[in-house]
Amino acid sequence: MSDLPPNGLSATEAAQKIREGWLTSVELTKACLDRIEQTDGQIKAWAHVDRDHALAQAKEMDDIRMHGRAMGPLHGIPVGLKDIIDTKTLPTECGTEIHKGRQPSVDATIVNRLYEAGAVILGKTVSTELAFVHPAETCNPHNPEHSPGGSSSGSAAAVAAFHTPLAIGTQTNGSVIRPASYCDLYGFKPSRGVISRTGLLQTSNSLDQVGVFGRTLEDVALLSNAIGSYDPQDEKSFARPRPDMFAGAQEKMEIEPDFAWFDLPFADRLSQDSIEGFEEVLSTLSDRVTRIQAPETFIGLLDTQRIIHEYEINRQQADVFENHWDQISNTLKPVIERARTITKEEYEHALDVMKQTQSFLADFFLDYDAIITPSSTGEAPLLSSGNTGDPAFCTIWTLAGAPCVTIPLLAGSNNLPIGLQLVGGYEEDNRLLRTANWLLTKLD
Repeated sequence: MSDLPPNGLSATEAAQKIREGWLTSVELTKACLDRIEQTDGQIKAWAHVDRDHALAQAKEMDDIRMHGRAMGPLHGIPVGLKDIIDTKTLPTECGTEIHKGRQPSVDATIVNRLYEAGAVILGKTVSTELAFVHPAETCNPHNPEHSPGGSSSGSAAAVAAFHTPLAIGTQTNGSVIRPASYCDLYGFKPSRGVISRTGLLQTSNSLDQVGVFGRTLEDVALLSNAIGSYDPQDEKSFARPRPDMFAGAQEKMEIEPDFAWFDLPFADRLSQDSIEGFEEVLSTLSDRVTRIQAPETFIGLLDTQRIIHEYEINRQQADVFENHWDQISNTLKPVIERARTITKEEYEHALDVMKQTQSFLADFFLDYDAIITPSSTGEAPLLSSGNTGDPAFCTIWTLAGAPCVTIPLLAGSNNLPIGLQLVGGYEEDNRLLRTANWLLTKLD
């Protein structure tokens, strides 16, 4: 038996112990809540926690098990939700005073999926302002002087601080993969359309995607399986079977995978310790990796993503910007002012480039199992820098809607974590996670 406290268990371990009767959901939930009470005064990962409601959910899950009724894959497991996900039992304030006290009357689709899977909604984790550029107060649990990344800052910090085994975030550029890298976690963003976005703050209909945080590869796969579903209310959701991500994370590869490494035109943004760490990884993998000079057009994709994101947030949050301009941060205001200068023609051209990128990668993954690429430029930046880090190494893959997973593998000169990102083919999420499992075994 493990000597770890309940909140130190992975979600997969805890779910098995609950199912077998070695642990109760109340014990696990109480351990998580106690940890939050002890440490969140410094970390500031949570926007809202309702202790009594969380324990009531946990007791209900324990009663269901005791009576021999059906149990879900997340039965009794606490989950944190980024505070842009609507919940009718907790406020959803989207990281801004503008929505202070906002209480939705309907749960987001993924919240209903969590309840169906038996999860315990622990609380709402801190988001940056409107899930965009202005940093929150959340600290990195590995060093409180550093950022946990954004915009899913609270979700990443909460899992890293052992407040909860699982948390959900969103990614429009790099807001799952980058925080997971900074916080020494597994972060997974499935293919666009696998997980519903109904009931979430919309900043970019074209780009917004849901992702998850956990402390093992199996954990992020388990959670993604549970919340993935077709949703006719979400135009990006697809009506066909979803990859079995949990099976992929556990599966062994019979044939060694083929990786690609792009020498990217913005590689000069990488820190020296990242460069050295990745060169060591590539050397270890040797002939399993093909190094490819990235097309020069890749540098333009950073601007393509920016145009789509800024154009759409300016329109999708127009009422907020027009009616509450005085409550918008000085970090976000110039971004919105720039967004207002983007023409419809520029926007439509960017959408065309996005489709071309999707086509390019669809053909590319006929020959490769995964792309190896950095998750971030290096270690987490200082909070005093006033930013949540550079998302450049996530941008292209998010633009394409490809599945991405970051693995906690490297460390920088300040002994802070640096993640390795794997990118897979669209709707081949199980294949990507199977490849990640192989890589972990190879580099162990």
